Amino acid sequence: MTKVESGGGGVRGDSNRERLADLGARIRDYRRMRQLTLRRIADAAGITESYLSQIERGTATGSVDVLSRVATALGLSLSDLFGGEPPQHTALRRADRPQITSEGVRKYLFTRRPLRHLEVMEAVLDGGASIGDAQHVHGSSQELVIVLEGSVVCTVEGRRCELDEGDSIEYTSSQPHSIENPGTEQARILYVISPPSI
Repeated sequence: MTKVESGGGGVRGDSNRERLADLGARIRDYRRMRQLTLRRIADAAGITESYLSQIERGTATGSVDVLSRVATALGLSLSDLFGGEPPQHTALRRADRPQITSEGVRKYLFTRRPLRHLEVMEAVLDGGASIGDAQHVHGSSQELVIVLEGSVVCTVEGRRCELDEGDSIEYTSSQPHSIENPGTEQARILYVISPPSI
């Protein structure tokens, strides 16, 4: 099993060079899968683009803190960078779904991390709550939104579209976009995003 030093060290083991190369390749693959640049991940992790490039090529190692920040920038946990492929054909129980919360919004992931090609989540918006704003962008993925319950207003590049239950809309996540629940009742929407970008 790959080990990570808890201080300023990085990866160690009998085949240190191979493990560094494997770790770097995983980071690079996840970054490319999300269509994110070296600069974007490096900036988010608080390191230089050159340093991140060296980590991806396996010519440099990172401390636990650095690798943790890189993982966070990629939308992963530190263990995701060192783990193998996620289990196949296993049920994800409702109670076990990863949850992301913000004011008036709860998002529930249907796809297991580390995400590969597809991200599916349900978002529950309280009355008056919203997701994103006029400048909200992330990655460059195809994003499909389906209204499961209630009504929402989706704004893409300044153009508003009212959506009721059963309606859908798609756009590219690099376009400024937001979802708002203008009513007083709860609204539920389903996101399908490919490749993952959140």
